[in-house]
Amino acid sequence: MIEYYLNKIIDTTLRGDAREESYYAHLSNFLSAFAQEIDKTKTQITTLPKKTDAGNPDFRVWDGTQQIVGYIEAKKPGENLDVIENTEQLKRYRKTFPNLILTDFYEFRLYRKGELIDKTFVARSTLAKKGIPPPVEHREKFLSLLRKFFAFSLPKVTTAGQLARELAIRTRFLRDEVISIEMEQQQKGKGELFGFFETFRKFLIANLNEKDFADLFSQTITYGLFAARTRSTNGFNRKLAYDLIPKTIGILRNVFRFVSQGDLPKHMEVMIDDIAEVLNAADAKNILHQYYKAGKGEDPIVHFYETFLT
Repeated sequence: MIEYYLNKIIDTTLRGDAREESYYAHLSNFLSAFAQEIDKTKTQITTLPKKTDAGNPDFRVWDGTQQIVGYIEAKKPGENLDVIENTEQLKRYRKTFPNLILTDFYEFRLYRKGELIDKTFVARSTLAKKGIPPPVEHREKFLSLLRKFFAFSLPKVTTAGQLARELAIRTRFLRDEVISIEMEQQQKGKGELFGFFETFRKFLIANLNEKDFADLFSQTITYGLFAARTRSTNGFNRKLAYDLIPKTIGILRNVFRFVSQGDLPKHMEVMIDDIAEVLNAADAKNILHQYYKAGKGEDPIVHFYETFLT
């Protein structure tokens, strides 16, 4: 399996015109085969579009049900990962995504909650560049790193402070790396986001600018997901949220008709799914109960939102 993967990588390199994206299918196919071998038979590997250096990592790995396993950022073979792991892009990814691999298709580095916990290489890219098929090296260490990656699941968050921090990290990423970028790239006055921008200006804040809209819209999505999560009983995800939003909150219902049922830009869908997954793993009812016990009033959702904003 590893030999077949390496041969595909080498063949692509020897063509002479390969870009980073030219290698994506080889890694995706290898990871899918590996997942089958370790009985993760429902695993889904999704290659994510990225129009700029912002946005999401290159791959998202699902467990095939509701849970996100992790993300993978790939660079062209032979790139210096020591330099790349300290770029602003990788710092953002390491801060936001708790289970992340950085790879040049030969070397693999695994980060948990931003910290490097394992790294190895499966072959030497320098040989491949010379047209020499490199032998497999560190086979067991490489497979062990992948097993660690696939074994990850989000820990259950049990306190309001923990949940607020996890949501805030992802909401900032949604604002800065997804919605702000999407607003810049959409044609002025056209597209779903600009429609919401005009609605927010008309009914909420008359002098709202695009930067502040990105902030407000990101917060609205996270708040709506949290409010929906508190009403769910059997699992939770982005697509379930619309039916759980109170019908009395019209503008929020409109937002979630787009979020849950609309044709979202892929990179926005990915980040909102990630926020929903954090909420799915959270003990939402116990967190609200903590507010009742602390005597913070009869509307704990509002008090949690204040904690989140802080």
